[in-house]
Amino acid sequence: MDMLIDAGIVIGALAVSAALGALLVSVVLRWVEPEGYAPGVLRGGTWIGVLERLAITGATIAGYPEAVAVVLAVKGLGRYPELRATGTDQRAKATERFIIGTLASYLWAGLIGVLATLLF
Repeated sequence: MDMLIDAGIVIGALAVSAALGALLVSVVLRWVEPEGYAPGVLRGGTWIGVLERLAITGATIAGYPEAVAVVLAVKGLGRYPELRATGTDQRAKATERFIIGTLASYLWAGLIGVLATLLF
């Protein structure tokens, strides 16, 4: 029975991290940038965010916080060419949006992971 409860905690934490994290990051970015943002500069950001939150929350629950550094490195290296290829003004906005969204996403995912571990 304990294993089912633990599995429920893990699945619930991953769902909250991924789903509510997307909403949270969206709200934070709208708050920081109320006038809007040029779409298409950093394509796939929503899906990347969901996957990174799943990885960070899962790594935290598994007791492997070092994996957060791996996720951050992969994301940074993966986005670097795209950020460098944009125009100067758009690059500054895209970089700022990338950093704010990433930090909000990571903080949320870490928080959910820690809260889940406290429930075990």
